[in-house]
Amino acid sequence: MGIKYERILLKLSGEVLAGELGKGIDNDTVISICKAVKRVADSGVEVGIVVGGGNFWRGRTSEHMDRTRADHIGMLATAMNSLALCDALEQLGAVVRVQTAIEMRQIAEPYIRNKAIRHFEKGRIVIFGCGTGSPFFSTDTAAALRGVEINADALLKATNVDGVYDKDPNKFDDAVKYDTVTFGEVISKDLKVMDSTAFSLCKDNDLPIIVFNLNDPENIMKVVKGEEIGTTVKN
Repeated sequence: MGIKYERILLKLSGEVLAGELGKGIDNDTVISICKAVKRVADSGVEVGIVVGGGNFWRGRTSEHMDRTRADHIGMLATAMNSLALCDALEQLGAVVRVQTAIEMRQIAEPYIRNKAIRHFEKGRIVIFGCGTGSPFFSTDTAAALRGVEINADALLKATNVDGVYDKDPNKFDDAVKYDTVTFGEVISKDLKVMDSTAFSLCKDNDLPIIVFNLNDPENIMKVVKGEEIGTTVKN
């Protein structure tokens, strides 16, 4: 089977990097994910990554802190995760660049869209840190924005569930999984895929979202090859 998506934006939650530790960074988990990412890149796919920061900081739960400041702390958490992913990928022999939406020149490049495209053309993996650089926007929104900006063929949302269901599969045994669903159906059925800002960006710019389970990191390659895995959301 050939490659279906030639340029992807992979969205990883920060929590997934914590593995069974529950918080912080679990090296074995990160290496396992990065091995799968490198295999995808080695197959000729251009890979961009946006990672969350929930393994270090959950800004939305900081009810006694100014929301803008809490979000800024969250952005710094994503920068730490981006550097950890970069280091693991480099240990495996990949060529990687980290670009951050908040300038921190000593440790990463500032996000410049044309420079990111050039990295892809040279076969480099690009990790986008610090979300959108603005408070009140989630890293899902950052993933959608970067995916649209770099002209990705698909946004791959790696989660702890194996797709989109008509109701919470952890609470209802009769929950039904969708193989494919349209953006319109997601709205009309109030299905939980991403926050509304991220979802609208993908819908309006015709960027398909593939929601899949990262418990087996090899699922990334399966998605890229177009195998029937997870749920595809498209127009």
